[in-house]
Amino acid sequence: MTYADTLAYLFAQLPMYQRVGQAAYKADLASTHSLMKALDHPERGFKSVHVGGTNGKGSSSHLLSSVFQAAGYKTGLYSSPHLVDFRERIRINGQMIPESEVVSFVETYKDHFEPLQLSFFEWSVGLAFHHFRKEEVDIAIIEVGMGGRLDSTNVITPELSLITNIGMDHAQFLGDSLSKIAQEKAGIIKAGIPVVVSRSQRETEGVFRKTALGVDAPITFADQQFPMDVPNCPLMGSYQKENFQGVLIALERLKKLGWKIEDQHITKGFEQVLQNTGLRGRWEILQESPKVICDVGHNVEGLERLMEQLMAESKEQLHMVLGFVNDKNIGDILDLLPKEAHLYFCEANIPRALPIDRLQQAADEKRIEHEAFKDVASAFEAAMAKSVVNDMVFVGGSTFVVADLLAYLSE
Repeated sequence: MTYADTLAYLFAQLPMYQRVGQAAYKADLASTHSLMKALDHPERGFKSVHVGGTNGKGSSSHLLSSVFQAAGYKTGLYSSPHLVDFRERIRINGQMIPESEVVSFVETYKDHFEPLQLSFFEWSVGLAFHHFRKEEVDIAIIEVGMGGRLDSTNVITPELSLITNIGMDHAQFLGDSLSKIAQEKAGIIKAGIPVVVSRSQRETEGVFRKTALGVDAPITFADQQFPMDVPNCPLMGSYQKENFQGVLIALERLKKLGWKIEDQHITKGFEQVLQNTGLRGRWEILQESPKVICDVGHNVEGLERLMEQLMAESKEQLHMVLGFVNDKNIGDILDLLPKEAHLYFCEANIPRALPIDRLQQAADEKRIEHEAFKDVASAFEAAMAKSVVNDMVFVGGSTFVVADLLAYLSE
């Protein structure tokens, strides 16, 4: 198999939540446990930090990875979803897993795994854990895909668990209230393993405290600690502040566990997070004059913070290229959009994308003026054509809109 053949198999033959949604969701870990057994339990072959939450877990995971790299540790990083290349999900010291390793893994285990009826995410978790063990990483930062309790990554016993903020996302799977969602996220809290929660929230704090107490896990709420000095960091969104505090407190706890991390490592890790890890799509400035920014924030809480940031930016006119997936509360999201912005609605190139006609209908019902385009590239080019030097063009609403934009620009 070529690498292209391998990706075609992974994307086309396996149920992939990011593409098709609910059909790929599994409400138990049975297949993952079978997968780990078939691979001779790679999850036991490396130390790890487990990162969950609704918003901020990707940024937090990459920051932790960057600091460990700066401290000289061979550091694995598993994150999802990818933006341009599948291999973005699995990195060691910032380097994506080689194409040959992906091909070899699929060729070796394809026939063994087919009876297990694995999802795409289960396959990718198996590949990541196998790769980290094989390459003998010192530590791996493992980002939860969705939820926590039933997420395929939740077969590790980490050094520490970090939980970022909790918001209303994936309610059809995780629950229809913040407390129910927190219960699922709290599923990554392990017996006796320290847990840091980046943000204390009235609806969720009791859930986390009760879960931690029940398994004798030391718990710390980062925003209830004395604020720590944050090093310079290229992650510019104001919403990153609580992620920074959560990461810094987590690093303090890890130092107490014996990890040799000095202040200069933290400073260097924060400053060099982009080049160390390849993180993209977090308030990423793609060009100046007019300024073009993309961000993968995609639920109500995340988009609310993005709108606040956009309103604080200096600009003459705001142009927004937006598309969404079909399981979001589109009415609530449309209510967040600035009235003065020029809107260019589009449809990402995945089956799970909200069809452009449904997005138009929802906007028309709210009497929101907009232009509509069938794809991200067309919407982006229209926005750029109408922008002048002091304007701002924002692209987002969905991880997959940003992914389509970056793929288009790379071509």
